[in-house]
Amino acid sequence: MTGAEAGAYILDSVFKLFSTTGEQSIDLKPGRTVVVGRAVTSDVPIYDPTISRRHAEVSLTEGGVKVKDVGSSNGTFLNGARITEAIAGENDVITFGKVAFRVKEVTAPAPRPKVVPPLPSEFGAKAGSTILRQLPVTNSGGVPAIVLDSPAGPSHLRVSAPSLEERRQKKLELLLEVSKELSRQQELDRLLDKVVDFTFQIMNVDRVSILLLEEATGELVPKISKGRTAQSAASKHVPQSIARRVVEERVAILSDNTPADERFKGKSILIQSVRSAMCTPLMGTAQKVLGILYVDNLTAAHSFADEDLEFLIAFGSLAAVAIENSQRSERLRHEALVLSNFQRYFAPNVAAQIAEQTGAVQLGGQKRPVVIFFSDIRGFTAMSETMSPDDIATLLTEYFTEMVELVFEHGGTLDKFMGDAMLALWGAPIVHEDDADRAMQCALDQLTALEKLNRKWKDEGRPELGVGFGINFGEVFAGNIGSDRRLEYTVIGDAVNTASRLCANAGRNEILISEPFYRELKHPPGVETLEPIQVKGKAKKVPVYRVKR
Repeated sequence: MTGAEAGAYILDSVFKLFSTTGEQSIDLKPGRTVVVGRAVTSDVPIYDPTISRRHAEVSLTEGGVKVKDVGSSNGTFLNGARITEAIAGENDVITFGKVAFRVKEVTAPAPRPKVVPPLPSEFGAKAGSTILRQLPVTNSGGVPAIVLDSPAGPSHLRVSAPSLEERRQKKLELLLEVSKELSRQQELDRLLDKVVDFTFQIMNVDRVSILLLEEATGELVPKISKGRTAQSAASKHVPQSIARRVVEERVAILSDNTPADERFKGKSILIQSVRSAMCTPLMGTAQKVLGILYVDNLTAAHSFADEDLEFLIAFGSLAAVAIENSQRSERLRHEALVLSNFQRYFAPNVAAQIAEQTGAVQLGGQKRPVVIFFSDIRGFTAMSETMSPDDIATLLTEYFTEMVELVFEHGGTLDKFMGDAMLALWGAPIVHEDDADRAMQCALDQLTALEKLNRKWKDEGRPELGVGFGINFGEVFAGNIGSDRRLEYTVIGDAVNTASRLCANAGRNEILISEPFYRELKHPPGVETLEPIQVKGKAKKVPVYRVKR
């Protein structure tokens, strides 16, 4: 073996981190440092309360993985020992906060150098050179260029060739063209139409039907059925005895004299005058039955040959791949739509959870008890008059980034921004038993975070901020408001107005809460009773408490 040939098989060893729960992995590339943290801007976001916003740096090094803690609150550990910087090897466990990853060596072949063989004259080659077998690649012109107007021989396939080998080649070409055409169809209904049309082009059959298995109920649901003639089109029911056996036993069936076939005694066969039939399961990945492809002949018995069934199985396999891809594409489109509407409001892991739910993106909603959480920067309008637009945007971005992270960390939902104000929710759409306590702790943590930000801004010569909070609990309408193109998840109701009024009355760095919210707290903080306030639309004044810090 020459040096060049040996180099083609050199293996590069790289390492990858796999979470011990199997939920996440971290890819590492030579020469690149990966930042692990809770912030959405991290290279590898890990949404766990024990992870700091910028927790650690990870990179490949010779023989292992270099891990460097960057001042995290809960520490970084190697095999249980807290570290500042260390090298981890195969099977070592790296723990960020309380989230553990195991180091695994992944071996991948290095890219092989491109070998361009010399072009021999007279199709010859010099002694000692590599001889490559060359096969012509032809463009058949698509399915219509291969099939005939009528079937050839005893088979019902519309394919003919002088020899058996050439006929086999023609069938392979036909399947290749079918595969190309089906791969272009993304929408399921159009794809199924195409499968049926191809079946009529390729085979001499009277009727074609496709039934898909409903995952929730396990029932076969008719999706499309077409007949070549008006007589065959009038009968659209697949004999249940055939369909049931194909699905349950995962077998393809040919019945060349169906009324006399001992396997099938269903009345539908006699009623529909089925003479010959073939049916194949549409098998997806992991041996999952997606449905069935059924063809029959209403005019003559003994009309199908073994070759027809073999081809139908191969054709059905291509159709199954296309159907599974179409269903996967539809699911991805659905999840992308959900995420586009929801990832602005929820922590990424919650948005992904909602995306997996059927019917997550729909107009409308429901009445439910919810914690409504308002916060508003005090005196920001006057402050902004002395600042440039860029400075205002930078200040608000830093402020909201920190505040929203805390909402997500405590399991809340971001409803909207209103200038320098923010509305968040607990209890919609995800409900926790301690939603009120989560909201209360979030407000306290936001004030603590604001104090840190103010110290930073003061050192930088930038203005400091003061914030007022208003928190209420009550029944509201919670759901998607808008149109099919643009949905907003929000809450509407009297309880929202009360929370907004509490926020408006709160002083600088004050948290005002309502009596209904106070009663919901399992671990209430110290409070001070204030004078009740008047809320628009309410006859009685609303009792108010100021939270002591």
